[in-house]
Amino acid sequence: MSKLKKTTLATALLLVTAQSSAAGFQVSEHSASGLGRAFAGEAAVADNASVLARNPAAMSRFDKAEISVVGSYIAANADIHGVNDPIKNTPSRLDSNDIINHAFVPAMYYIQPINEQWAVGLAMFSGYGMVSEHEDDYAVGAGAGTTDLLTFNINPSVSFKATDELSLGLGVSAVYAKATLERNYGDLQYDPRYGSGTSADTQLFLLEGDAWGYGWNVGALYEFSENNRIGLAYRSQVDVEFEGDFTGLTSGGQKISTTLEIPLPATAEISGYHKVTPKIALTYSALWTQWSKFTELEANSNECTVTTTPTECFKKEEHYDDNIRYAVGAEFYTGNTTLRAGFAFDEQAGETTLSIPDTDRYWYTMGATYELDQTLSFDFALAYIFTKELEFSEYNYTFAGQGDAIIASAQVNYRF
Repeated sequence: MSKLKKTTLATALLLVTAQSSAAGFQVSEHSASGLGRAFAGEAAVADNASVLARNPAAMSRFDKAEISVVGSYIAANADIHGVNDPIKNTPSRLDSNDIINHAFVPAMYYIQPINEQWAVGLAMFSGYGMVSEHEDDYAVGAGAGTTDLLTFNINPSVSFKATDELSLGLGVSAVYAKATLERNYGDLQYDPRYGSGTSADTQLFLLEGDAWGYGWNVGALYEFSENNRIGLAYRSQVDVEFEGDFTGLTSGGQKISTTLEIPLPATAEISGYHKVTPKIALTYSALWTQWSKFTELEANSNECTVTTTPTECFKKEEHYDDNIRYAVGAEFYTGNTTLRAGFAFDEQAGETTLSIPDTDRYWYTMGATYELDQTLSFDFALAYIFTKELEFSEYNYTFAGQGDAIIASAQVNYRF
């Protein structure tokens, strides 16, 4: 890989410090216009080039080239508190606050019509990401620590207008991913394989690596009329096999080469857009994600000699099920301004853990578009994500957790 390309990817990943505001470690912040309606109708609305993140078939609705640039800031808060600690009877030492980092998530999209039937486009965005971080001396350091996954999707696509009503789309994805897993001993000896640490913040292991993964996506858009349409979209699973450096749990404590496989799950979406009056439109979506494919985090190497299982440097089982995100939204058109609002319910995908604190999420959103002229428009949106407090158990300890997030997003669209 050229030095310039490596530098470009490194810069992009520094920006895509995404924390997961959706179920599991999914990132939904693909556009400001979509955020304003809680991403309801994303595969069908096609009001700017950001539709490429969901449905390439919708490019058929564009008769001019268009570029959209997006920036979303996620201010998240998640706290975990100990409910019981049978060893020392001091649940407070199981507390960990502000474990989810704030994040900035950028995206960029470009659509170029070729003729009345064909169009091509390029999307650059993040579909998955997670940064959770506990204190180095946290009591359950070997189960918490730092979990950091960043992804950057480069997604060219093409659309074909098969009939006046039906359009089809196809895209391919090259996903660059970077992962860091760091764990410390803590002061709870929950696993005899690892022995005893000299202090709570003694590093148990550190895994760092990056990799490329490849996938594809398809979509269809059916237009009953100018004001009524339905979109269908599918994005394939992307398997990312990291080859990185692992420190710890080796006979000499030296740095060795390991492999770690993480599946970025497949998704399928159905969306609708219906302009019921000249000033009001209703949108809806159901987004399915195949989380059941994410079953474990496991790093392997022939040089890991301390653990009882040959070649296994680190393994943590994950318990995930497929989930659905439901969203409804509304838009109100007045002059050169569009106002919008939305609500979404995002089902919990996996069991809540210290490293990935997943739970049901409730989205309340609002936004607006201002069209300066026929070529330039601006989108703004705010969202509040609420989660209920819940209890979960891990390593024979009981915890209670609760979190919320505020998302602010801005976008500029230019038609050539």
